[in-house]
Amino acid sequence: MKFDVNKLKEMNDLDFEQVAIWPFEVKVVVALVTSILVLVLGYYVVVKDKLPQLERSQNKENELKQTFRAKYAIAVNLEAYEAQLAQLQDQFSSMLKSLPTSNETPGLLDDITFVGTTAGLTFKLINWQKEIPKEFYTELPIQMDVSGDYHEFGEFVSSIAALPRIVTLHDFEIQRENDALSLKLQAKTYRTATSADQKGAQP
Repeated sequence: MKFDVNKLKEMNDLDFEQVAIWPFEVKVVVALVTSILVLVLGYYVVVKDKLPQLERSQNKENELKQTFRAKYAIAVNLEAYEAQLAQLQDQFSSMLKSLPTSNETPGLLDDITFVGTTAGLTFKLINWQKEIPKEFYTELPIQMDVSGDYHEFGEFVSSIAALPRIVTLHDFEIQRENDALSLKLQAKTYRTATSADQKGAQP
């Protein structure tokens, strides 16, 4: 059926009670305008208020997908993770075994003194400081003040690193005193934590 644009000129004279006999062209235009009005009204009345909820749902969906991917990756590699965990536990147990017990700490002080004097150093001060409880171990700081030369300091540090027990050195301070050098430092050794230590480490 041919669309006659001239028929639209009759729109102003149309009677709404005689819709059935309106020209085809007029019916088409009225139907289009009505559809557009319904769509616009439906958007503002129904759809617009739902858009934030849709966005939140989409964001939640993305979060759930990421969580699923992460859990899926863990599930797929579960055996590898378990093997890695067992290896870490073995390493941690080995490290704990390398920590001295409370009965062995005086011997460590003797070892440090021995390697220092063997390197040619003179001890002016070597004192235990207050213990620092941690979750799995306890820090045992030792304040030291020795005199010697750079070569002897280097040999001393190397010998400390070679001790069978864990001893770390911190806070180096070198000063010149007359014809010699003075080295102040803090050594830290560690021992396994007792129940009392663990209670003291809790906040």
